[in-house]
Amino acid sequence: MSEIIVAGLGPGDIDFLSPAVHKLVATRPTYLRTRNHPSAGAFADLKSFDHLYNSSDSIAEVYDAIVDQLVSEAEQHSEIAYLVPGSPLVAERTVELLRLRNEIKLEILPGVSFLDLAWERLKVDPVESTVTIVDGQQFESRIVDLTGPILVAQCDDRFVLSDIKLSLDVAEPPVVTVLQRLGSTDEAIFDIEWTELDRGFDPDHLTSLWIPEIPRPRSGQAMAKLHDLVGQLRAECPWDQDQTHSSLIAGLIEEAEEVVEAIELMERGDGSMEGLIEELGDLLFHVMLHSAIGEEEGLFDIADVAYGIRDKMIRRHPHIFARDPDTPMPDKEQLVTQWAKIKAAEQNKG
Repeated sequence: MSEIIVAGLGPGDIDFLSPAVHKLVATRPTYLRTRNHPSAGAFADLKSFDHLYNSSDSIAEVYDAIVDQLVSEAEQHSEIAYLVPGSPLVAERTVELLRLRNEIKLEILPGVSFLDLAWERLKVDPVESTVTIVDGQQFESRIVDLTGPILVAQCDDRFVLSDIKLSLDVAEPPVVTVLQRLGSTDEAIFDIEWTELDRGFDPDHLTSLWIPEIPRPRSGQAMAKLHDLVGQLRAECPWDQDQTHSSLIAGLIEEAEEVVEAIELMERGDGSMEGLIEELGDLLFHVMLHSAIGEEEGLFDIADVAYGIRDKMIRRHPHIFARDPDTPMPDKEQLVTQWAKIKAAEQNKG
């Protein structure tokens, strides 16, 4: 079976290259993923796959083409070496794809990663701080489940940075630390406002972002995330898949009663705001689940529910939305009577 041995070029400076890499290059045909790395200059005679970056429509196509060519070269030469930026074990998509190719044997030589330098520069223990590492091109799809400190790798162009910036809709965006070319003579580390993320500096292939904390999204984005979650549960969870409007009745009543109980506990001084939030969330989940069932049946969705209650509240508050500014505001008793009349008229019309 043909073999591909993968090694890393380290985070930047040539001093981070291990002797094993030099030995590897001297003893077998070797290929660079890209020359666009400070240490690649030590191997000027090697072939690279840089031409694929300009001839492909997407980065996914580039990686697929690189892997196909590597497998072909390995079958021709029996054994080859492949050098990638940083460490082959960290955020290297081509290595992930090579692992899926059963026709070759894959050996990986561990090396120094940019992450080792990042943790030192940031003074962060990634285990103790429970850091999540995310590829810049996957940030938008991962934002739904990201909470704590995040290191975003491979932020190599403004399009990636723009997608990252636009994927987070919060009232107070975080300040981000930019890490560039760690371990090189032109290393740069600086803070930048979230709004300047895609225009405040020039990104390159050795650019990462440190986000200490992801703020809670605004209500619209939070509801969109909940909608997506309920859809996933309906698609993948056997229990949620089996639910119908009728089967959820008992649970809906129970959740409504628990909301009432949480409010009463707070009024007696025995409850908490967190408890009320939790119970309201359980009730909201039922609303979203009913809406998901309606959406699957092509009858209604959560937007219909939201717009329906919005339109109803506008109709039942003419003193807010249709009152002549010169007309005095009705008192509370008049408002109760007005509500009852509008409600009765709606029911008779329906």
